[in-house]
Formats: sequence, structure tokens, C-alpha cells
Amino acid sequence: MPAKSKPTGTDKDHNLHTLSGLFVNEDKAREFLEAKRWPDGISYCPHCGCEGYALTPAPGRRNPGLKKCRACRKKFTVRIGTIYEESKLPLSKWLMAIHLMTSSKKGISSHQMARELGCTQKTGWFLCHRIRECMKNDNPETLKGTVEADETWVGGRPRHANNSSGEYLPRYHRPATTKQPVMVLVERGGNSIAFPIPAADGPTLKGAVRKLADPSAALHTDESLCYRGLGKELAGGHKTVCHSRREYVRYEEYGGETYVSNNTAESWFALLKRAHYGIHHQMSKKHLHRYVNERVFMWNGRKTADGERMVAAMAGAEGRRLMYRDS
Repeated sequence: MPAKSKPTGTDKDHNLHTLSGLFVNEDKAREFLEAKRWPDGISYCPHCGCEGYALTPAPGRRNPGLKKCRACRKKFTVRIGTIYEESKLPLSKWLMAIHLMTSSKKGISSHQMARELGCTQKTGWFLCHRIRECMKNDNPETLKGTVEADETWVGGRPRHANNSSGEYLPRYHRPATTKQPVMVLVERGGNSIAFPIPAADGPTLKGAVRKLADPSAALHTDESLCYRGLGKELAGGHKTVCHSRREYVRYEEYGGETYVSNNTAESWFALLKRAHYGIHHQMSKKHLHRYVNERVFMWNGRKTADGERMVAAMAGAEGRRLMYRDS
């Protein structure tokens, strides 16, 4: 049995036990967020970026988190300029929700979130999407080394009942799949980048590899012809495995590597599908990119502690908003 980890005094120590006090005390939750947003102890105005100062609560009024900018004279709190702005939920519930999402390996459903927080499912659904917005990485670094690429389709199968005439259609007369294709590029032993794509064709897949893979990388894919020709553009070349012949790993020596495979990309998709079928049950095309961003965030932070992932998600709340009508 592994020994209990000793406290490190860092974000690694954050877990359900150590954070439980923040989930029931609004003042402690606010102070925790202020310490993470302004670690040097100086609050900066989200309107102009200048230094602010705390205001003394007026008699009979309780607003200990209110601050005022020394330059533009505008008032603000730790919520302003973040994903928490104009939210009616207490900050203590926000912290609980972020902890639940960043510590659940396969994700958490909006119904489960609503039960844990004591709110409606509609609130839980919107809350989860706002936290997924914090997990988004707008400027990912290009992938180096051995990069595995693959694509999959997410969604349900088309049914004959969806046909406007109501007439039964045999399987071979049913419409083509309405699933949404998703592409992933995974640096072996490193980070991943994934996103929905309009079509799984050559121009789309090659364009993504050219943009997101470093020219020095080696590309590994299945036998799809959509990637043909990329080996001449990458210093590490392009290696393939033939899944139609049940070849999933081929051992050979080249450029410091010993095997050819895209099993890491397949493993990434396995986690996405488990979150789809086992947790959320439905991922609409409109919101699929947010579910994919969540999986990317969890994959890239797989080697960190739950507390560190929680703080990383909180850092992504800065400068982002998601309105309900736009979600």
C-alpha cells in the first residue's frame, strides 16, 4: 500500500478535505480567489489595469470584497473581468464546481452538478460550460517529437424515423452519418490538441498537421490516404500502421523511436467516448468543442495533482465571459 503523501505547502495539497472549509464560508472562498488572482497581494483594476485598494464596508452594509481603482476610480470585486461576473451563485459554490470538474477523470454531468450544489439542472449545465470556457487554450504550442494524429466521429446514428415522410427506409437507403468529426494530435508522452472539424478530408487534416505540428516532428497515423504527402514536409517523416490488416503496432528502429503506432491518439478518443456514453450521453454539435476542450485540459494535466488542475482552471477564468444566449 503506498504511503500517504506529505503536505508540500503548494497547490498539490488541495483536495476535498482541505478545501471543505471554502465550500461553506463565502469570505474564505473570496479570499482564496483573491489570493490566486492577485498573488502579490495587490488588487489590479480589471478596467484599466492600475492598482486598486480595498474599501471599508459602510455601516449596515456587508461587502468586504469591494475595491476601488486609484486611477479610473471604478469599483470592482474579484468577480469582475472573469467568468464569475454577474453570476448569482456564491463563490463557494463556484469553487466546489471547479473542484468537481477538475477532479472527475471522465467528467461530471449537469444533473450531478445540480444535485451536488443544490441548484437547478439549467444552472448546473450553464455553470459547467462556463468552467469549460476556463479550460480552453487559445494559443497551444506546436507539438514536437513523435506526433500521432487520428480522427473520430461523435454523435448518434441516423434513424429512419427522422425522415420527413415517415416512410421506413432500409439501412442502405438511410442518409449518410450526421455525426461530427473530431481530430486529435497527440505528442507522444506530452500534450494534445483536439477540435471538431468540418470534414475528415485531406485538405482539412493536412492543414491541421501543418499548423500544429513542428516541422521537426515525426507523424504517425493509420493508413488513411488523407495524410499522404506530409512525410516530405516533416523532418521525422510519416509512418503508418494498417488497421484494416489488424496492425496496431509495428516495431522498428528509426530516429530514436522503436515502434510505429497511433495508439496514444486512440486512447485519447477512448476517454472522449467514455465521457460521451457514460457521463453526458449527448454532446450536441453546437457545444461539442467545449466538451473536447475539457478532455484536452484533463489530458494535458494528467500528470498533475487535482489541486493543481483546479488552480489552472481558475487561472483561465481571467478575461473570459460566456453569456447564456451565446452558449
